This record gives sequence, C-alpha cells and structure tokens, in this order.
Amino acid sequence: MEETVDLERDLVEYIAKALVDEPDEVQVNMIEGEKSTILELSVSSDDIGKVIGKHGRIAKAVRTVLAAVSTRTGKRVVLEILD
Repeated sequence: MEETVDLERDLVEYIAKALVDEPDEVQVNMIEGEKSTILELSVSSDDIGKVIGKHGRIAKAVRTVLAAVSTRTGKRVVLEILD
C-alpha cells in the first residue's frame, strides 16, 4: 500500500516537472489520513498557470489520472495546488 502512495506522489511530481519551466522548484508534500491522502503540489509562482491550465483543464486531467491510480488502494487521493 505504501508503494502506491509513493507512486502517486512520484507521478504528480513527474507530470509537474514536465510542465513547468523551473522543475527544481516542484515540491509534493503528502498528508496521509485514515480514508484519504492529500498531495500538496507547490511550484514556482511563475509556473502556477502552467500546472493549472486554461480553465483548470490540466489540473483536472492530473486529478483524473490520480483517481485512476488510487483505485487500487481504495483510498481517496486529493491533489491541492498551493499558490
């Protein structure tokens, strides 16, 4: 089960680093609860728009992929993009 959480964190980090201009600024913090896991994504202030996308489309796509990956554990994974 821990491997899946690490997989989810690594997946978010990989996608974010591919989207931004400053990949060294990408940080993913994990807060694990009983029934859900929260992944907090923080990027450079110049890159926040690239991670969110127009009308939130990129953020929604990343959340959809996360939901598909997290079905294995039965735990809900929430992605929060921090300013």
